[in-house]
Amino acid sequence: MNALASSIVENAVYRPTDDEPFMNDRQLAYFKAKLMDWKDDILRESKGTVINLKAETENHPDLVDRASSESDRALELRTRDRQRKLISKIDEALRRIEDGSYGYCEETGEPISLGRLEARPTATLSVEAQERHERRERVHRDD
Repeated sequence: MNALASSIVENAVYRPTDDEPFMNDRQLAYFKAKLMDWKDDILRESKGTVINLKAETENHPDLVDRASSESDRALELRTRDRQRKLISKIDEALRRIEDGSYGYCEETGEPISLGRLEARPTATLSVEAQERHERRERVHRDD
């Protein structure tokens, strides 16, 4: 079995834990594989969207059918736009893995909890820093 295949098999059963050194090589490999898989899934879905949009160029004579089709298309395109932005966040996270800053809060420099990274691998702020950020946004939005 080659190194990539064994790393994928290992990551399938491995889960980072708090009783090992934070952001050790194994954890970094785990999160890198998780991010790459997520990105691949998004890209695969977007290729399917392009194929579906090209295939669905029919003109519906019924106004309700046409409106429904256009609404579905708009929703699909909005979803793809959100995923395009997500891919950019995934790419940023992969860059942070490469430069050694992944897993650390951009605001405080403290480690981001493994639970938060597991749930949101693109996280750049710890839970506490994110809460402060959201409180500031609410205050400024209310002005």
